[in-house]
Formats: sequence, structure tokens, C-alpha cells
Amino acid sequence: MNTVQTRSAERALSGGTWLIVCGAMLYSILTVTPLMAAHTADEWEWTAPILPLVVDAAVVIVVKLDDVLARLGGEGGRWPVVLRWMTGLMTLALNTADSALKKDLVGVAVHSVAPLLLIVTAETSLAYRRAIARAVAALEAEQAAVREQREQAARERAERARTEAREEREHAAQVAREQREHEAALAREQTEREERQRREERAARERAEAAERAERERREREREQREQQTRQQAEAARRERAEQAEREHRERKERAERERAALLNRGPADGKLEEDEAHRIVAAAFASGLSVRTAAELCGWSVGWVSARYTEHRAGAEVAA
Repeated sequence: MNTVQTRSAERALSGGTWLIVCGAMLYSILTVTPLMAAHTADEWEWTAPILPLVVDAAVVIVVKLDDVLARLGGEGGRWPVVLRWMTGLMTLALNTADSALKKDLVGVAVHSVAPLLLIVTAETSLAYRRAIARAVAALEAEQAAVREQREQAARERAERARTEAREEREHAAQVAREQREHEAALAREQTEREERQRREERAARERAEAAERAERERREREREQREQQTRQQAEAARRERAEQAEREHRERKERAERERAALLNRGPADGKLEEDEAHRIVAAAFASGLSVRTAAELCGWSVGWVSARYTEHRAGAEVAA
């Protein structure tokens, strides 16, 4: 039987015991109350249910405390036994008293069933609970022993596992040390090879950089020479263009002066000249600083018209300035 089954039996026993106790209490109250009412003063007749309630309360206390002590595996001594039997005998006496006073043997037998059942049930349930408590204690002791054996076996296995693990770690550490030493030797050789290779590469790179610098310097000198030649050529071309422009400007200026002199030296016009020719004459007169009236005489146009052209030339000169 396992713990679950034991607990189930305890619950069944407790439930049956309390069912019998409650039934006996109810039956006792219904049976004893009329007897107490018949033997109590009329003004105190309402106290008739108190005595059966007190006796039945003592029964409940006894049953409950016996249950607790049985679960704990303890003994209450002789006084719980006295209280249990005293309450049982009081319940039996109260339930059968009315029938006994009437000399009704059948009534005595009928009314003694519930109290006797209550007394026997209390004793039997106490014995059952003690037996169950002993069985549970034995079962728990057996389970504790099994657990102890299992824990001991587990500790032994754990100890063996730790020993094996320690040996494996020591072996692994030894292998790791040897591996690290081998790898360190390989790393040193590799480092030395890499260092030689780096020195060779650095020397080759320095030679290549020196050659490249010499080549860059040579190209730079050639580029500077070409740029200097280009600047000299550009400067010569610029001077030549400037001289050419200066010559063209002088030629245009001389030509304009000759044309202006030719226009101004024609003397006063005999009549009103063509508008284009009048415009040229007015422009030449304005450039030479002649007065408006002199320009009007030279082109044959009115002073107002010439004055308007002077105004236009002045505005053009201001804009150009």
C-alpha cells in the first residue's frame, strides 16, 4: 500500500466516523430533549436541548482530539479514555432513560443502538487511526531507507563520476599542454618565417618606392619643364595678341579719327543730310567735344534733334562707364 492509498483510507475512516457522530448527535438531541423537557420546570422548558448538546459536544471533542493524536502517533493518557467512555455512557443513559422509566424494553434496545454504535465507532476509529499511523510511519521509514540507499548510491555514482571527470580533466590538461607547446613551437617557426618574409618584402618595397620616387621626380621635372615651356609660349602668345590688339586698336582709333576729321572738315551742310550720315556727323562731333549748334550746322538738322542725339550719346557713355 502506498501513501495515496493510505490517505484515501484515512479520509474514508474520518468521513464515516463523522457521519456516525453527526447522526448519533442528531438522534440523541431528538430523543433526549422530550425527556429533559418533562423533567424541567415549565418556565425553563426551553433549556431542554442544552444538556444533549453539551454531552454531544464532549463527544465531538473526544473524537477530534483522538484523530489528531492518532495522526501524530501520540497517547493522551487515561483521561481521554475516561472522557470517551463517560460521554458514551451518558449518551446511552440519556437515550434509554425515558424507555427504561416506562419499562419499555424494546424502546431501551432501540434507543441504545445509536449510543452503542457511537461508543464502538469511537474506539474502533481510534484503533484504526493508530494502526494506520503505525503503518504510515513504517511505510515512511521504509521509503526513507530506500531514499537513503538511493542517495547513497547516487553519492557513490557522483563520487565515481567526479573521480573519472577529474582524471579526464587531468588527462585533457596534459594533452592540452602538449598541444599548446607543439602549437607554440609551430607558431615560433611561423613567426620567424613571416618576419623574414616581411623583411624581404619591406626591402623590396623600399627599393620599388625608391625607383618610383626617382621616376616621379623625373616625370615631375619633365612636367615642370613642359609647363614652363607652355607658360613661356602662352606668355609669348599673350604678348603677341596684346600687341596685335593694341595695333588694331590704334589703327581703328586712327581710322575713326580720320573718318571723324573727314566728316567734321566738310564744313556746314547746304541742306538736311541723310539721317544715317547725320547720325555719323553728330557722333563725330560729340566725340570731338563740339557744341550742339556746330553739330547742327554740319549735318543740316535742327538743334533739338542734335541735342536729343547728344543726350543719347551721353547716356550710352554713362552706361559704358
